Amino acid sequence: MEYFDLEDPFTSLKEHQSDSISALFSSESDHMPSLNYVQCLKNNDFYVSFRQEAISLILQAQYSCNLDPFTPYLAVNYMDRFISRQEIPQGNPWVLRLLVIACISLAAKMKEIHFSSTNFQREEGFIFDAQAIQRMEFLILDALNWRMRSVTPFSFICFFISLFQLKDPPLTQALKDRATDIIFQAHNEINLIEFKPSIIAASALLLASHELFPLQFPSFETSILSCEYVNKEELLKCFNAMQEMVINEVSESIVDIGSSSNSRRTPLSVLECHCTKSESESTISTMAAASTAILPEKRETKRRKVNGFCSESNRVHISHIQQCG
Repeated sequence: MEYFDLEDPFTSLKEHQSDSISALFSSESDHMPSLNYVQCLKNNDFYVSFRQEAISLILQAQYSCNLDPFTPYLAVNYMDRFISRQEIPQGNPWVLRLLVIACISLAAKMKEIHFSSTNFQREEGFIFDAQAIQRMEFLILDALNWRMRSVTPFSFICFFISLFQLKDPPLTQALKDRATDIIFQAHNEINLIEFKPSIIAASALLLASHELFPLQFPSFETSILSCEYVNKEELLKCFNAMQEMVINEVSESIVDIGSSSNSRRTPLSVLECHCTKSESESTISTMAAASTAILPEKRETKRRKVNGFCSESNRVHISHIQQCG
């Protein structure tokens, strides 16, 4: 199988770079869960619980099997798209475990990464034979119309960064790394599932650019808002939701650092607080100024941020909020 790169899903179109960009944006909706699934997650406790438990199990596999973070991300993408197209029977907990194993297996195959389903199942206390896993893999492949070269937010990172025209490679890499961290974090958030991968990528880059280069944020914002492929209203909604996610994450991280040193973290606790302590320390260093400025008036400024982000006459940049704090 040809190696699959999340950041470059259309390797066969490299010869036609301009066409590939257009194809990337036009095809991203084919790699998203259905709108009905998004509504189910907002209104149906079963699907919320099912997804949370499945992601916890996938994260457990990442830790115990030493998988790179992109493989679990791809597995969650497959899982969300499958569930949105296939009714999940209730009262059969083995369905969740088999689905998780099959999604991780498919993602590992796409990424050409070794994954021992037998070892992982033995650790978790359940065993499915190879034939059962293969049957579930074929069900997933059929439901997804064999579209396994998923278009994700990572597919758009390099394109949007190119709009910024940064000339310092270390700064470019720092921006990309921070946006990547935010995207990983956002994958667990139910209220962000409805947004297209390109909007997730653009929002993560804007948020990362404000953290790292607040003085350059207005020009970065202008570059993305002027992009013909970006829906400004959707970007506004996604950015505000993502901003709230990161602010809450910093608050939870601060509380977590102050908790008992004897407490131990497990992959299953990631859904409650997505950062480990080491991640929290690096996040706090970049978010301290923004969080102290926004948190005290979080409720009062929420509506102001929503109305002001894209308004030319009443624009309120995050950097301006920071300076007034």
